[in-house]
Amino acid sequence: MASQSTTPLVKLSDSSKILSDPAQDLRGRTVCDRTGDELGKIDDLLIDEAEREVRFLQIGHGGILGFGVTTSLIPATAVTGMTDDTVYVGASRDQVAGAPGYEPTLVDGTETFDKLYGYYGYLPR
Repeated sequence: MASQSTTPLVKLSDSSKILSDPAQDLRGRTVCDRTGDELGKIDDLLIDEAEREVRFLQIGHGGILGFGVTTSLIPATAVTGMTDDTVYVGASRDQVAGAPGYEPTLVDGTETFDKLYGYYGYLPR
């Protein structure tokens, strides 16, 4: 498998890729932490186009009527379960709130992705 540090990731919504099974599209689902507290909604999926694999969930949380929404990335490997409308992750609300930020226009994405994997306790894939 390609090293995360050398493989650029793109948002699924910005790519020409589509999921073969629409039921696998997690966008719009609610994300809950390991205790069941709601963290936000999945805005997008960051994918490794070469490996055809989802690497991160992009979560939008906070704000009112779309203003002041904060974006967090959670490794897809942190998913511990899901239902038709909810995705559960093995992270706490505080852990997600304290995660390194991601602003693609301001930082080197691959370096940030490696930091995020480490922060959540997962190895880059």
